[in-house]
Amino acid sequence: MILDAVIYELEKIIDKEHIRYNEPMKNHTSFRVGGPADIFILPEKTWQVISAIKILKENSIPFFVMGNGTNLVVKDGGYKGAVIKLTSINNIKVEGNKIRAQAGAFLSNVSIEALKNSLKGMEFASGIPGTVGGAVAMNAGAYGPEIKDIIESAVLTDYDGNLYCFNKEELQLSYRSSIIQRENYIVLEATFALEKGDVIAIKNRMEELNRRRAEKQPLNFPSAGSTFKRPEGHFAGKLIEDAGLKGYSIGGAKVSEKHAGFIINYNNATAKDVLELIKKVQEVVYEKFNVMLEPEIKIIGED
Repeated sequence: MILDAVIYELEKIIDKEHIRYNEPMKNHTSFRVGGPADIFILPEKTWQVISAIKILKENSIPFFVMGNGTNLVVKDGGYKGAVIKLTSINNIKVEGNKIRAQAGAFLSNVSIEALKNSLKGMEFASGIPGTVGGAVAMNAGAYGPEIKDIIESAVLTDYDGNLYCFNKEELQLSYRSSIIQRENYIVLEATFALEKGDVIAIKNRMEELNRRRAEKQPLNFPSAGSTFKRPEGHFAGKLIEDAGLKGYSIGGAKVSEKHAGFIINYNNATAKDVLELIKKVQEVVYEKFNVMLEPEIKIIGED
């Protein structure tokens, strides 16, 4: 069987304990929803990622590469193929005013390293729950600044295992978008160029932003952060609130009463609940304001 051959090849390059089968994806997404992935891979080295992708591609096995699952909904039927999770590839290295971080490193940990080395510019990222790879791919941002403001370059691979080093311009970073998403590249590493600053001022700024986040966002419930991209000329949360949808729920999924831009899992929601609520919000907002909200979250898998 093809699958047996694929498993045999994968286990030659990655320790068996780092490959799981029928792994519940609700254990790997911040929304806490999702059915099982046929194959779930936790590589520890960059070369293992490249090799695994080659094996999967050569055998026509669908695959998806993820970070910490903070911007991801996996449908209840799970993922028919392989999911590669990069969080074990997480080295962070400070070189003068620059920080090199592997794709699976948490942004919060990179921000802490910046603080320790009196480097400013990354304070906005200290409360973003995702990893470097996902943040670069979607040009993550908070309270104004975005990844494009601090990134110098990124090492990428394509589905054929070719390596590239793209500078900031080549990454084509724009609002929640990049060439990485459009051309299906995978981030392996990023270098951030920061500035020397005052450690107390940096710490105070990080604490201030995290305090604002805690005051305004429903951090006590599973979610994937802001559910929708900001539509041009509007704010998604305000449109949803003005549409009368604050607190509206389907099954165990609810539009947060604290911040209408967040859909939360407040009572054992299924992925179906979340996706139906997203659709309902889109329909009502479009009907009332003629604005089509575009999800910021990634949706994969089968019903």
